Amino acid sequence: MPELPEVETVRTGAEPHLVGRRLHAVELMREDLRWPMPRAALEDLKGRRCVAVDRRSKYLLLRFDGPGQPVALVHLGMTGRMLVEVTSRTAARPELRKHEHWRMDFGDRLVRFVDPRRFGALDVATTDELPTHPLLGRLGPEPLGPEFDDAFLHRATRGRKVAIKQLLMDAKVLVGVGNIYASEACWRAGVRPRRAARSLTRAECAALATAVRKVLREAIAAGGTSFRDYVGVAEDAGYFARELRVYEREGAPCRRCGAIVRRTTDAGRSTYWCAGCQR
Repeated sequence: MPELPEVETVRTGAEPHLVGRRLHAVELMREDLRWPMPRAALEDLKGRRCVAVDRRSKYLLLRFDGPGQPVALVHLGMTGRMLVEVTSRTAARPELRKHEHWRMDFGDRLVRFVDPRRFGALDVATTDELPTHPLLGRLGPEPLGPEFDDAFLHRATRGRKVAIKQLLMDAKVLVGVGNIYASEACWRAGVRPRRAARSLTRAECAALATAVRKVLREAIAAGGTSFRDYVGVAEDAGYFARELRVYEREGAPCRRCGAIVRRTTDAGRSTYWCAGCQR
């Protein structure tokens, strides 16, 4: 599933193409993805100008001008791709791709959403509704924002029996840190991912908070991590996979201490760690 760096890469790729352009048409090829898509609200976006492309957690927020300042919320799900193509205003629109479920026509830019497994989402809310929107209202702080630091992480771990990696992935505690980057951050901080969160010291929380921010920033700079489905808006792959220290390296020597990287499964997700240097 695309995580924060991948969604941020899509955001920065889409922003220069969409901001300042007026939406000419919305085309839905089906009524729902993970949830029903609001056809009437999407139709109401026609004629409005896109004023910003933001991100909250793993949601893309396409902001439009006019009454209510509506926002289109886009979630990529597990296999979704939001592609932006440069088009001619007069040329015929390209044929549908396999698993293409909706389009937004901005005249000389065409946004296309392709999602084989249909776990993505498309919704519309006003700017005032965003803080309490069912998909956004209970989310924790952004890991690259000012609210997240060692003090926050130390407070969040007190009294928590849950494994520290699972806590990092809990969107009600902290958003956007998925399986790949939680494993990588724990390795960088030298913290065993299955340790009880409450067992971390203040110093370990500081090291882990720094590692979370560092690995996310490096992944964003690399365009994200492409393994199977993820690509950017121009179908370009991210190359952070070559920088991974433990994720999907089961049986390989640790790049820090030389011990063998191990893999365990928690709640159906793989966790990679080194028994030699993660305590």
